[in-house]
This record gives sequence, C-alpha cells and structure tokens, in this order.
Amino acid sequence: MRQDLGHGNADGKNPQKKKAWLWVAVTPLVSFFQVTRSRSTEAAKSLLGSNFQGILNTDRYGAYNWVDNEDRQLCWAHLLREFTKISERSGISRQIGRDLLAQHKKLFRLWHRVRDGTQSRDDFEHRVRPIRERMNYILRLAADYEIGSKEKTPLAKTVRTCRQLLKSEPALWLFVDVEGLEPTNNAAVRAIRPAVLWRRTSFGSQSEAGSLFLA
Repeated sequence: MRQDLGHGNADGKNPQKKKAWLWVAVTPLVSFFQVTRSRSTEAAKSLLGSNFQGILNTDRYGAYNWVDNEDRQLCWAHLLREFTKISERSGISRQIGRDLLAQHKKLFRLWHRVRDGTQSRDDFEHRVRPIRERMNYILRLAADYEIGSKEKTPLAKTVRTCRQLLKSEPALWLFVDVEGLEPTNNAAVRAIRPAVLWRRTSFGSQSEAGSLFLA
C-alpha cells in the first residue's frame, strides 16, 4: 500500500550468522518491515518500490539518494547531531557548528509554534525564509574551504558534510511547504526501536525464521 508520506529506516540483523538488515517503511495507515541481506539502494527500492511516488522522510543515508530531493525530507534530528559534532571540533569548524545550531534552534522554535497551533503556516513559511538563507550562507562558506581529497582533518570532515548538505538542500525544507510532513523521521525510529532493543539484549536473530518472527 502506498501513502503520500512515508518514513524509512534500517537496523542490522544477523540471520544464519550473516549480516542482514531489518528495514521499516511507515505511513499514516501501515508500517511494513522487511529483512534483506544488504543495506543498498536495491534493498531500499525493494522496500519502497522502484516507482515510489510519495514523499520520503529519511536520514542522509545514501541508499535513498535515488529519490529526488523535491520528494524527500531529511531528518532534522539527525542534522542536529551532525551540527553538534561540527561544533565540538577544533578551529573554524567550531564556529560553523555553533552558527548552524543557532539556526536550527530558531527553526524549531517556530516549528513548535506551528505544531501547537499558536502560529499559522503562512507566517511560518515567511519566517523560515531568512533562516534558510542564513543556513545556506553558512553551508556555502564552509563548503568553499579547500581540502585534499584524502584529508581527514576536523575541517575536512566539516567541509564534506556541508558540501553534501548543499547538494541535498531542497530536501532540508520540504516540510515547510507540505502540511502534514514532519521535519524528522521519528515515526520510523519509533517503529524500529523495539527490534533495536531486542537485538541488543538477545544478540540478534540466528536464523531466517528468527528474523521473520521478529519482523
């Protein structure tokens, strides 16, 4: 069953002593679980359907990159963790991370007002524009630093992250324009959470039958 809004996530499993993954796709009406032996683009397409035509809410994992940015919302909870990591690095990364965190805070202050009904969506969309402009400015500023192709310094990690975010920039902001779309993929995280806890306490499934039972 296809819904207009979907959330995706995956968690590692171990059927028959071989590494596998439990995937979940969550819609307003149904959650679908699938066990695969890889965490590849092909596995994601198998879960969602290669002709998926809805809106997908995910983290930044590359297996979902076949979905157009205009049809994908990147999870801001994951972005918050990325910005925090950047702010904890040395040098210029620290200020870049702090600036990104400041914009994140402004954005979610507005979002919480929309969610509790104290601010209209029209006003929200208007007030988000300068936040988006400032965020893009910070990302471009970071992306312009020159780094080596194999450089592993704190700055290099920051630059690569910011360049990747710029490539996916429309997918950061889809929730602003699409009513009913959340800025995080917490629905998928909550759906797969029991399986994550089960794996941690039971050392994972040891057979295909066990994996199917869990799913």
